[in-house]
Amino acid sequence: MDTIYALSSGKPPAGIGVIRVTGPQVQAVLEALAGRVPRARLATRAVFRDASRAMVDDGLVLFFPGPRSVTGEDLAEFHCHGGKAVVAAVERAIGGVPGCRAAQAGEFTRRAFANGRIDLAEAEGLGDLLEAETELQRQSAVQLATGAFSRQIEDWRERLLRLSAQVEAVLDFDDEDDVGGLSDSFAEEVRRLAGELGTVLEAPRAEVLKEGYRVALAGPPNAGKSTLFNALTESEAAITADIAGTTRDVLTQSVALAGIPFTFVDMAGLRDEAAASDTIEAIGIQRAGAEIARADRVLWLGAEGEGPHGAWEIAAQCDRDDNPPKRAPDFRVSAVTGEGLAELREALIADARTAMPKPGQAALNARQRALLANALAAIEGLGHQTDPLLVGEHLRLTRTAFDALTGRTSTEDVLDTLFGRFCIGK
Repeated sequence: MDTIYALSSGKPPAGIGVIRVTGPQVQAVLEALAGRVPRARLATRAVFRDASRAMVDDGLVLFFPGPRSVTGEDLAEFHCHGGKAVVAAVERAIGGVPGCRAAQAGEFTRRAFANGRIDLAEAEGLGDLLEAETELQRQSAVQLATGAFSRQIEDWRERLLRLSAQVEAVLDFDDEDDVGGLSDSFAEEVRRLAGELGTVLEAPRAEVLKEGYRVALAGPPNAGKSTLFNALTESEAAITADIAGTTRDVLTQSVALAGIPFTFVDMAGLRDEAAASDTIEAIGIQRAGAEIARADRVLWLGAEGEGPHGAWEIAAQCDRDDNPPKRAPDFRVSAVTGEGLAELREALIADARTAMPKPGQAALNARQRALLANALAAIEGLGHQTDPLLVGEHLRLTRTAFDALTGRTSTEDVLDTLFGRFCIGK
C-alpha cells in the first residue's frame, strides 16, 4: 500500500501549514525529513531537510503510531510555515521518499473507514461537518460525525439479531415440546422497532438543511419583489427598476438568519405568457412557476387571494399611497422605510425551524433515508407473514439495510461518490 501525503490546513499563504502523511512508510519519511522518529503524540521541534540534506524549514513534527490514529495506520504531521514555496518544498521532500505519493480527495478518511476507525454514517457526517456553513448545519453534522446515529443503528441491529435468533429457534426446534411459536413479545418488539424507524424517517431531510429553507417571492411585474428580495438578503443582488419585466430569470441568494440557512428566490413577474414582451420573459415566467412549486414558503406580492395555496399574503410597498391595499395581509412591509421587515424575518425564522432538524438532531441524506425506508418496509412486512422462513427473510432484509447504512456492505461506486466530496487533505 502506498504512503500518501497532503496539505490538511488552509491554502497558502497562511501562518502555518500542516502536512499529513499516512501509510507504511511514515517512519521512513520522519527519518528522512526530521532525522528521527519522535516520541508518539508529542509535538517535537525539528529542522526539515530534503534528500540533499539542505534545510527546507524549521517546524514541529508529530507521530501517531497505528492502529491508534485517525486512519488506523502510522500517521505523521509536519507543521511548517504556511508560505506557498515552503509547503511545496516539504511536499517535494516527502514525495521523494520511495513509496510515497500525493493523496486523492477523501483518501485519508477512506483509509479510516477501511481500517474500521469510522463507519460510513460517521464518514458522511464528517463530510457534512466540513461543508457546514451555519450553526444548525454544524450541530446536525456533529451528531453523525461523532457516531450518535451509528450507535442508534447498532442498537436496532442488536435487537434485530435477537429477533432473528427467536425465529431460528422456531425453525430448528419446532418438533420439540419446549419450543413453541413466536411469542407475543416478538410481535411487540417488531412494532416498537418499526415505530422508531418511522419516527426517524419523519424528521426533516438533510437536503433542506444543506440547501436552506427555500423562500420564493412571487407576484406580477413591478410588485416590489426584487426590492424586498434585496432587503431580506441585505444585498443588492437583484436589479430594481420601474420597468415591467426587469427580472427575466431566477435569482437566488443564500443567507443565514439566526443560524438557519435560507435560500431566497427572486423571479420573473407572473402574468399571462401571451402578454410577455419577448421569448426570454416568457421562459422566465415558466421558470418562476417551477420555483413556486419547489419553494418551502411563497411570499405573494400580487393581488390578494390570487397567490398559490399556502402562500403568505404580503402587502409590499406599504409606504406608497398609490399601491393597491390588501384587506387582510399576513404582513405589511416596506423595503424603503424598513416597516414590517423585522417581523417578516422573525416569522420566516420560526417557519423554517419547523422544517429543520432540531438543534443536535441528525438530518439524514437521500441515501440514508432510502435505506431506512427499505428497512421499515421489510419489517412492516412481517405483520403479514406467518411462515417463520418468510419472517426470517424479512428480518434479513432489514439487517441488510442497516449494514448498508454503516458500510458493512457497500459497493465501490457508493464509496467513490462519498469520499470524492472530501478535500484532498481529509
